[in-house]
Amino acid sequence: MFLIKNKKMRKQYINGDWCDAIDGATWDLQNPASEEIIDKVPFGNASDCKLAIDAADASFKEWKKTTPYFRAEILKKAANFIRENVESFAQNTTSETGKPMLESRGEWQVAANLFEWFAEEGKRSYGRVVPSSRIDKRSMVIYQPLGVVGVITAWNFPAYNPARAVAAALAAGCSVVLRGSEFTPLSSFNLALALHEAGIPKGVFNLINTEPVSAGTEMMENPLLKKISFTGSTRVGKILMDGASKTSTKLSLELGGNAPVIIDKDVDVETIAKQALTAKLRNCGQVCVSPQRFYVHTAIFNQFVSIVKEEISKLKIGINGGEIDFLGPLINKTQQKHALTMLEKARSEGATIHIGGEASVKGFFVHPGLIEARQTQSFIKTEMFGPLMIVIPFDTKEQVIEWANDTEYGLASYAFTNHIKTANFYAENLEFGMVGINEWAPQGTELPFSGWKSSGIGHESGSEGLKEYLELKLVSYGNMS
Repeated sequence: MFLIKNKKMRKQYINGDWCDAIDGATWDLQNPASEEIIDKVPFGNASDCKLAIDAADASFKEWKKTTPYFRAEILKKAANFIRENVESFAQNTTSETGKPMLESRGEWQVAANLFEWFAEEGKRSYGRVVPSSRIDKRSMVIYQPLGVVGVITAWNFPAYNPARAVAAALAAGCSVVLRGSEFTPLSSFNLALALHEAGIPKGVFNLINTEPVSAGTEMMENPLLKKISFTGSTRVGKILMDGASKTSTKLSLELGGNAPVIIDKDVDVETIAKQALTAKLRNCGQVCVSPQRFYVHTAIFNQFVSIVKEEISKLKIGINGGEIDFLGPLINKTQQKHALTMLEKARSEGATIHIGGEASVKGFFVHPGLIEARQTQSFIKTEMFGPLMIVIPFDTKEQVIEWANDTEYGLASYAFTNHIKTANFYAENLEFGMVGINEWAPQGTELPFSGWKSSGIGHESGSEGLKEYLELKLVSYGNMS
């Protein structure tokens, strides 16, 4: 197994070499559960980013000429390397995020699946021949790789988030500069290691671990970089959109969410209540598609609240990495403070705190909280990104649809009912890019991941995710008679 202990592999990866930051700067990587320093890792700036972009641009000239079959072999080797080292990679991810080992293993397995799936999907970037209205004209549509792509991803899924963008871009024939989160560099290093061991040509894939603002600005302003794929906050996404208006850099943005869950009166209350809590607390609630506002029909509301409250009282939080999986911490002090601030805002607006919300003395833990709210309370409009579960009673499906859609976000939504007509009503009227009916995971490797409204631009995963890294070109021949 390749547990990253070798210092050579705990570095940036530029033009096929493992390297320190140009100016020698480092970042203290902290374990969010124990607050201990795991390691000092390179922490570069715009200069490192420019070096990586130059390498990616030089390599693109040859990489774009390769066949999708050639590229597929490298991506599948990377997928296999990840699968062979899931346990050690998961240990690294758990140490820097605090999430349970079960979740870290699953994340790396999905990352491997993404590399394999896009390896095959790259072979299907078909164009088409278009019949002409003229006898002497022949026309066809083809797709070609965009060029150098910058990928900026968040810390909450440090293997899955970059894998879906990097795999798609490489499969399409683009070269890549990845800036993973400084809070989760070990996962980024492992991703680079998998591609390195798979034989990726020098410069085709580059990894930087840098200060975010200067590197992001370099990506936005460097004319060699043709597109940025960003996963993160809506605030930063809007900054990138402002920048793109000046540079014409293409964007894919997967931004924030405030997912509603509609639970109608005809469900099995106990089953759904337990599932709801489990779904809410995945990665301690630090998930962009995390269910946040639970609209529960008044006929079952009290029962639902009672079951969830009892289940929360049984939960154990702690440091992960051993045989037992605990509910882990939030990623850093900032996220812990955000969760506690949201709890205080809920309390000040008159919401009922049924249980939880206490912070730990050491580590960035917050005990899961259950908050009974009203639609008129303003705190429910803010993305929680933490272990706080909001429950709101509703009476009619027309009322709950209006409430569910009353948000600037439009990423994921969920509805639970045993009536097909009611299910279809929810599916057609929820204003979100993804709707899960009687399920908590509507997304998938082969399915498009997309947001409406302030939740993003473009798509990840599925065939739609591949097209994000391809340019459409019309080729038309005249005088062919």
